[in-house]
Amino acid sequence: MRIACWQAATHPSDVAGALARLRVRAEQAAAAGARVLVTPEMSLSGYDLGSRRLRELAEPESGPMCGEVARIASESGIAIVHGWPELAGEHVYNSVRLVDADGTGLATYRKTHLFGAIDRSSFSAGDTGVVQAVVDGLTIGLIICYDVEFPELVRAHALRGTELLVVPTALMSPWHFVAETLVPARACESQLFIAYTNWTGRERRLEYCGLTRVAGPDGRVVAIDAGTRDGLLVTDLDPSLIAEVRKETPYLTDRRPELY
Repeated sequence: MRIACWQAATHPSDVAGALARLRVRAEQAAAAGARVLVTPEMSLSGYDLGSRRLRELAEPESGPMCGEVARIASESGIAIVHGWPELAGEHVYNSVRLVDADGTGLATYRKTHLFGAIDRSSFSAGDTGVVQAVVDGLTIGLIICYDVEFPELVRAHALRGTELLVVPTALMSPWHFVAETLVPARACESQLFIAYTNWTGRERRLEYCGLTRVAGPDGRVVAIDAGTRDGLLVTDLDPSLIAEVRKETPYLTDRRPELY
């Protein structure tokens, strides 16, 4: 499967602009042959906006933001992973949604591991760990940013059959080591593909560091954008590599969970 990751420049609170830019990138990704487009954390609103502004922008999954993404996906003919502040009752969640190429919503995940005051002051924590959907025969799992720093969650995805784990993120300086070291390590130890997709630019207090990349089940980075430009990273994934790597080094079957 060919996928595209959009390393996007920040435009805080500009929902209309984000949707317009998403349409352009979706059309470009589809023209390049990609079947899935992955975008950064909170890609429709921006991330570091403060709790009051995020609540003002928050919408339920049935709201116009998600509806417009569905139209973009169906008109461009590509599945899209997007983030937004999800309103559910009195709660606001840091959520990511996978929409199929026909505009059908396939899965929604709410960030379960909240990062410090910046998350805890704005969001409620989700309570479902493994969320998956199938696109073109490939099992895709959804997590968000800080979640990938917990090996237990990534391993849970591997044990449940996730082949491509998409990780929309808002990684800021100086935590470059997360993209450079932890993401390939997580892909290697759980033997799956990880698409880690970040912002670039500045948003209030945060300077995002880019470093969008796709790591393979052998821990090798198969595609990387080490710079800070706004653009698409397009790469092909071979799911058969997962079985090859797991046969050579059977981490999953050699585990002894009764000892842990």
